Amino acid sequence: MSSPQPQSVPVRVDALVLSNGPLEGSSGGLGIRLVLSADGWPGFSPGQFVMVSPGARGETERTDPLLPRPMAVYRTRPVAGGAEVEVLYQAVGRGTALLAEAKPGERVRLVGPLGRGFPLPDRRSVLVGGGTGIASLFELASRSPRGTIELILGARSEAGLLGLADFQALGAPLSLTTEDGSAGEKGLVSAPLQRALEAGGVDAVYACGPTPMMARCAELAAKHGIRCLVSLENTMACGFGVCLGCAAPRASEGYALVCRDGPVFEADCIDWASLP
Repeated sequence: MSSPQPQSVPVRVDALVLSNGPLEGSSGGLGIRLVLSADGWPGFSPGQFVMVSPGARGETERTDPLLPRPMAVYRTRPVAGGAEVEVLYQAVGRGTALLAEAKPGERVRLVGPLGRGFPLPDRRSVLVGGGTGIASLFELASRSPRGTIELILGARSEAGLLGLADFQALGAPLSLTTEDGSAGEKGLVSAPLQRALEAGGVDAVYACGPTPMMARCAELAAKHGIRCLVSLENTMACGFGVCLGCAAPRASEGYALVCRDGPVFEADCIDWASLP
């Protein structure tokens, strides 16, 4: 397995909204699928992200809220002159609530792809996604060589299992957990991950989700002497390493910037106890 993938050259475009609505089969309406037409899109590595403006752009520049939101690239489809870029998100704050109101034909500012993505596995690996972090793993799962991965996805409830139908269509072994027991095993993703590691034969763990979840994945992988890569989801304002708002403490010393040095890191490089 190689190291985390380097950055692609990003584009800055006013992307056309093609669709923006509830995920198919998303009970409770928690998941939203946004598809944008982005001219000049250069391709991306699984795990990279984009910065998206908080809502459609109008004749007058919005200043409240001002800052764009980082969102994982879920998948893309090449088209003439660019690509259709798809992200999955939940309307959990003012910015994403405004984004959820963007209609087909309107435009949102998009900058990306940004960050360093996941290396593709070449031996048996477990991909663990929790909550909105699930969206960071779909392209990794779809590009991985057949037979090399198994998936563990978790959320508070079935409604939070973003893109579940897409993951099921991949045909890879899939385990589900929900905290309320509404889908799959009741509990946390750490339980099936622990069983998989104890069974042996796992080369690496890939994880993206809430910080406590990733910290537990890192702990379990270290206990079994297995490599673990994580994709951090820190809040950020620029995506280029200028604002310094996404600093993450290193296990050795100093800080890494999630937007520039990540979002994908070797788990043992992170000081999990000091991470907010």
